[in-house]
Amino acid sequence: MTDRYASFVQSASGRALVKRLGLPDPPRLRRHRPGDALLPAPALLGAATGGRLAEPVARILTAAGVELADPAATASTDTPQRYGALLFDATGITDSTDLRQLYDFFHPQARAVLPSGRVVVLGSPPQECPTPREATAQRALEGLVRSIGKEFGRGVTAQLVYVTRDGSTATAAPDEQAGPDHSASTLTSLESTLRFLLSGRSAYVSGQVIRVGTGDASAPADWDRPLDGQVVLVTGAARGIGAALARVLARDGARVVALDVPAAGDALAAVANDIGGTAVQLDLTAPDAPTRLADHLASRHGRVDVVVHNAGITRDKTLGRMDADRWDQVIDVNLSSQERINDVLLERKLIPAGGRIVSVSSIAGIAGNRGQTNYATSKAGVIGLVDSLAPALRDRGVSVNAVAPGFIETRLTARIPLVVREAGRRMNSLAQGGLPVDVAETIGWLAWPASGAVSGNVVRVCGQSLLGA
Repeated sequence: MTDRYASFVQSASGRALVKRLGLPDPPRLRRHRPGDALLPAPALLGAATGGRLAEPVARILTAAGVELADPAATASTDTPQRYGALLFDATGITDSTDLRQLYDFFHPQARAVLPSGRVVVLGSPPQECPTPREATAQRALEGLVRSIGKEFGRGVTAQLVYVTRDGSTATAAPDEQAGPDHSASTLTSLESTLRFLLSGRSAYVSGQVIRVGTGDASAPADWDRPLDGQVVLVTGAARGIGAALARVLARDGARVVALDVPAAGDALAAVANDIGGTAVQLDLTAPDAPTRLADHLASRHGRVDVVVHNAGITRDKTLGRMDADRWDQVIDVNLSSQERINDVLLERKLIPAGGRIVSVSSIAGIAGNRGQTNYATSKAGVIGLVDSLAPALRDRGVSVNAVAPGFIETRLTARIPLVVREAGRRMNSLAQGGLPVDVAETIGWLAWPASGAVSGNVVRVCGQSLLGA
């Protein structure tokens, strides 16, 4: 589906009209292309006094090919420096009075970030802080980041990454580079998170709080193929987000098992053939579906490293006008089928240690939506699934996360009435709808073996939507 307004504002006449009338100004977003550098310009890395992450982050960025700017050298020149990203280690902030250090870093650089640049603030999880004052100050970081995401404009995104201090509970032996506060697995997952957030893969992700804890994580031999050798199941893979998912995961090296209902068999086969994957036609609501799926995965692959629950339906009506069948169908497909499949795959140990479960929720599950009580209930249930399963599966080395898309340009959103569709597109910090590939890239990051210490997260892919913000 084409966003004609966004195309118009890129023209000379469109630019003039937007400026004169103060209309929404959708920027051209930087999206990932294989072979792209993480950033098109140097990054500026700052830190609060006593921060614990600046040094490991500097090593990560340098190894990833990111040029780090020298603030002293920049200050001594007459030419203003422009940055591809601003990163700030705020883990040293232990009191509200220390928050001034954020102003001192970001205030002079607010106009120095290039279009489609990135802002990343690193903090300590408030619940792990040793004093109430430190927990208070660390929680304050969320307001800063979400405001920056709405202020900087021009496609600049802003994220907060809370990183555990896990030296005493490491799941992998720290190497000499990890240090006493961070296991090797935590730093690997921090690297995977930074590689995602700084790159064009995160084009439509902004204003998010991501938690990096402990878990099984291993760096890939090739960061351009972070899923090499992984067996990945994608449900609802025939069209839209599911088809984009299959293509992105295959591009990243996965062997994709694409699943959809028999009625979508032709489209499903086309996707599977295009990516060199396999197609499975199966109605997930059938009583024997979980067993049949488990049998197929066991016989063909012996395991499934990543399960992506993408299949979903809508049956919209206001609650007072909704019949019971509409309610039951949506809950069954969008939520209950995920639970049944997880139960069987986990019981039969087909998801090994280091496995990943990623579910597709929705901002409707966070904010609700008129005429979608069944859908919003099911998608809020997906968030509950993540909240409950993530700690339960930690000892098995399996991570569980969800993504919550906002307005994504698909054949379903194309059917929305024009006025409502335009409102959905513009009511976010990026003033445009996302693309299926934006959801796929986010799920891809959560599926990487390097992201094992990222678990229990619900990441919104919504351009920092104003709904439920």
